[in-house]
Amino acid sequence: MMLHCSYLDNKDIFSKSDPFLRISRIVESGGSIPICKTEVVNDNLNPKWKPLCLSMQQFGSKDNPLIIECFDFNSSGKHSLIGKLQKSVADLEKLQEGKSGENLTITSHHGHNKVLKGELFVDQFCEKEEYSFLDYVSCGFELNFMVADDFTASNGNPQNPDSLHYIDPSSQLNSYQKAIMEVGKVIQFYDSNRRFPAWGFGGKTFDGTISHCFNLNGSAGSFEVEGVEGIMSAYASALHNVTLAGPTLFGQVIKRAAQIASKSVSYNSKKYFVLLIITDGVLTDLQETKDALVKASDLPLSILIVGVGGADFGQMEVLDADKGQRLESSTDRVATRELYNLFQCEMFMVGRFLWSRRFWKSYQDSS
Repeated sequence: MMLHCSYLDNKDIFSKSDPFLRISRIVESGGSIPICKTEVVNDNLNPKWKPLCLSMQQFGSKDNPLIIECFDFNSSGKHSLIGKLQKSVADLEKLQEGKSGENLTITSHHGHNKVLKGELFVDQFCEKEEYSFLDYVSCGFELNFMVADDFTASNGNPQNPDSLHYIDPSSQLNSYQKAIMEVGKVIQFYDSNRRFPAWGFGGKTFDGTISHCFNLNGSAGSFEVEGVEGIMSAYASALHNVTLAGPTLFGQVIKRAAQIASKSVSYNSKKYFVLLIITDGVLTDLQETKDALVKASDLPLSILIVGVGGADFGQMEVLDADKGQRLESSTDRVATRELYNLFQCEMFMVGRFLWSRRFWKSYQDSS
């Protein structure tokens, strides 16, 4: 939903109020539990907030009453109530359909409800059925593994032992090889043909151009390799044929994976895709990546990003919706669901950790 208010009462003396909304669900005991809130709009009595995304798990039923309160934000934490109203999700949908507003009220000192001039409007209302990872798997979707490796120069010269891409003659795996093996050897058993798309990004290919989504096997037409062993072989070969460059861009790889997932949906193929991105660097196309993730959120696709090396991956945590705030695109579209997780690769069993955590989290989300 997209909400806005008009003609709010001003609670500040020397400036205008800084309003935000808090939505709470009424419980059987008669009390209420907050389920979400908007951002604060500074110095504005006619605020318009960014899209809100609610799940039925939060509000229970479209007919359950919700309390919508509008507060004036105060840095002390003692926010001033501007006004409130009680509406169900069904009521809010009717407000949007009728393009009408609803007056806020406030309880006076005498205990009476005073109707205020300020009104709440619902500018947009969109309802979608949301499928979790567990929904796809329980319906018989076959898992398909994809991988994309970071070939940016910050990984270090592959010929030097301190490089993250260094291939040890003693057969000790580097961080990229560990991530490929540990995730791939778990997922490959859920893929009947074991043919996996494999890409690289951030490298200068044989034609001298820097590509942010090139086929790891060096083929101009085919991006698939045979099994996890095929990924490992294509990766080792690419280190001899691709020059490390940069910058670190995820957008094109995610779009490519989404194209494959979308094509599969159009053919009614029951396939669920898992894209593993292994990277050492700070993301430099954050907005393009957000846009690609939001656009792909309707597809049977999950993205696991494994960070290797000692870089600070804190910037990428904004892409993870674990804290309840769903991603928004540059056009204000809200992601249908979370499809992204970031992990930092240490000396643990990466694949089993990722897979068990992802499956358990998806189970919790759907319970």
